[in-house]
Amino acid sequence: MVAAVRTVLGDIPAGELGVCDAHDHLFLRSPVLPGRELDDPVAAAGRLRAFHGFGGRSVVQWTPYGMGRGAQVLAELSRSTGTHVVAATGLHQAVHYPAGLLERIRGCLASLFVSELTEGIGSTSVRAGLIKVAGAFHTVDAHARLTMTAAAEAHHRTGAPIAVHLELGTAAPDVLDLLCGTLGVPAHRVILGHPGRSPDGAAQREAARAGAFLAFDGPSRAHHATDWRLPEELAALAGAGFGGQLLLGGDTTVPETPGMPHLLHRLRPRLTEVLGADTMEAVLVTNPARAFAFEEPARAA
Repeated sequence: MVAAVRTVLGDIPAGELGVCDAHDHLFLRSPVLPGRELDDPVAAAGRLRAFHGFGGRSVVQWTPYGMGRGAQVLAELSRSTGTHVVAATGLHQAVHYPAGLLERIRGCLASLFVSELTEGIGSTSVRAGLIKVAGAFHTVDAHARLTMTAAAEAHHRTGAPIAVHLELGTAAPDVLDLLCGTLGVPAHRVILGHPGRSPDGAAQREAARAGAFLAFDGPSRAHHATDWRLPEELAALAGAGFGGQLLLGGDTTVPETPGMPHLLHRLRPRLTEVLGADTMEAVLVTNPARAFAFEEPARAA
């Protein structure tokens, strides 16, 4: 069976994903970012076209349930810009949601995630292609344990990959202990986001040794010093034999984030100089094709 990635326009062979921004947001809304919403389809199309102009061919949006994913316009954006888009189901940290919403859905999270992966998001026919969840700062709190347990169930029923927000780059061992140890998700089905926000090379190597993908997501907010660390961090991991587990993303979280175009226009040349063309091809093309492909589910939905 040919490995497939589930895009908003349907499944495609993983080899067709092309140059991939492995962690970004076209749309995002949260009460912790009032007045800084990503909710403009015209602006989203502009970012996609600029990214495409620099050779980008696919964007994986990590915006999960209840945070303004823009599911109703993602398919048309993908068609009009010629760029593959992968949408997410899942749930972020509790702080991003009204308490009442969490109470309404907490008992049916796994079924919700499976439905969005296999049937569609809301009233649309756009299906999610990954499950996004989030850890807490240096720990897996009760909310994270709840959402990760549901994500693991949805993974086992669908074969979808699981993407994890690491709060300031921390708690990867705890996340992997739960998802891979207790809940039985294979480590290569887990994508850890934001490892570069913690400059702990030993922790990054530990997560890589466990078998997870590491999504270094470049420029985000101004106080996250990520760009200048990237060459050294990626070179160290590639030199230690983990080049096949590295991913890159723009992580556009607020309108002023340089994001998608910056990833290819400014970061790629610097990283190619340090890592070499072959490793950069793996980071941008080969690795995302493996990371975001669905696998045969452990059991039927």
